[in-house]
Order: sequence, then structure tokens, then C-alpha cells
Amino acid sequence: MTNRINSALNPFVKQLVQLKYKSKERKKSGLFLIEGEREITLALKGGYDIETILFYPEIFSEKQLNDLTNKQQNTIEVSKEVYQKLAYRETTEGVIAVAKTKDLSIKSISLNTANPLILVAEAPEKPGNIGALLRTADAANVDAVIIANPKTDLYNPNIIRSSIGCVFTNLIATGSTPEIIEFLKENNINIYCASLQASVEYQTQDYTKPTAIVVGTEAIGLSDDWLKNATQNIIIPMQGEIDSMNVSVAAGILIFEAVRQRLIN
Repeated sequence: MTNRINSALNPFVKQLVQLKYKSKERKKSGLFLIEGEREITLALKGGYDIETILFYPEIFSEKQLNDLTNKQQNTIEVSKEVYQKLAYRETTEGVIAVAKTKDLSIKSISLNTANPLILVAEAPEKPGNIGALLRTADAANVDAVIIANPKTDLYNPNIIRSSIGCVFTNLIATGSTPEIIEFLKENNINIYCASLQASVEYQTQDYTKPTAIVVGTEAIGLSDDWLKNATQNIIIPMQGEIDSMNVSVAAGILIFEAVRQRLIN
């Protein structure tokens, strides 16, 4: 039997509102919200443990709910008032899940190949850029995405939304720059850093061996630790007046060159 919540003042709803807005609450509880059928489906596929699914039946039918769930989740029908309180998007989908976070520390990561292709991003701040990086990584089917010195937790609703669920389809880890450099070196992974300093054009390098493509922010680039530990600094030659581009665009160019080389090798 499906339960129903009608009031936005319900204590459980108040708890979920905290998860929606506050990183501290997500970290403390080990829970976060997922909005949208596609995103919930990808989370289930990615092995996330979903505790509860809330749905507004005028938008999301019980048939859709039955198709989405595997009968292990608690399901709660909610009123329009409750759904609007919890929903993050302007375009409503009618379904929200409460899921458990995963351990994303670099120490928890386990690569499934001896010849990995990894995307590393240092200190990305904007959820839209992080989401775009994750979408690029999914499109290229990289073996892992590693975020160095993260400025926000990856279960931020804006990241889930902008990644269209690719936060669940990628193998993801976070850590400090020194931790990640140590991890890459321990695993004999070549480090190619996107940088203007002491660089060669990106297409001159061989990415068919274990490879990490490392990108920094548009404002300050990569920290000195990366540049000192790089196998090679690489640059995308610019044809116009500016000397940089959006980090997700740059990452896409570099990652897909590595993919191209591996496909023809």
C-alpha cells in the first residue's frame, strides 16, 4: 500500500528540503535527492541504493512508478504542495527519489582496466561545468572521473540536473591534488596537463597507454603541483584572439583525441 503526504509541514518533508538545499545535511545524513525518471533510472543502474520514491500522481502515474521501481523502495504519493516544495526544476517530472550517497574518496576507487583513460578536473566550481564534464566523460566512456579539491559535493541537485544523471554513470572519485597525483603515479598512469606553460600541441602526444587528462579552471588553470608532476603539459592551439576556452569544451577535445587514438591503435 502506498502512503500519502499532503502537507509541506510534514517532518519528513522538512528533512528532505534540508537535503535539497544544504550540502552539510547531505554529508551528515548520507542521503540526497534525485529528481526525474531518467536520473533515477541511471542511479539504479549505477548501483545506488534508493530508499524512498515520492511521486505526484497527476504528473507521474502509478504505472510509471511500477515500471521504475524494483519493489524494494518505499513509495509515497505526495500532494501538489509537497511536490512543488521538493522539486528543483521548473519543468516538472512528478517523481523524486531519496538515495544513499557513496564513498567517493580516491582511496575507494578501483579501476577495471590495466589501460585506463581518466579525466581529472582540479577545483571546478560551477555545477554547470561539472555536469558538462561528466556528460563528456560518459559520452567518451572514460574509465574514471576524478575531481581534485572539490568546491561542492557531487550530490548537489544542480550537478545532478546539469549532468542529466551522468554523475551516476561514471566511476567518480574525489581527493586532494597530492592524493590524486600519488594515486596516478602508483598506478603508472601518464599525466597530461592542459596548460599554457611549457606545453606542446595536444595532438602530438600518445594517449594509447594509461592516461590521465587533467584540466583546471578557466580563471587560474592548474596548480603548480600538477605542472611539476606532469608527464607532459599540452595545449589546444587557438585560432582566434583568446587563449582559453570553457573547461568542459577543452576536456571534450582532449578526451576524444585520446579515444580516437585508442580506436585506431
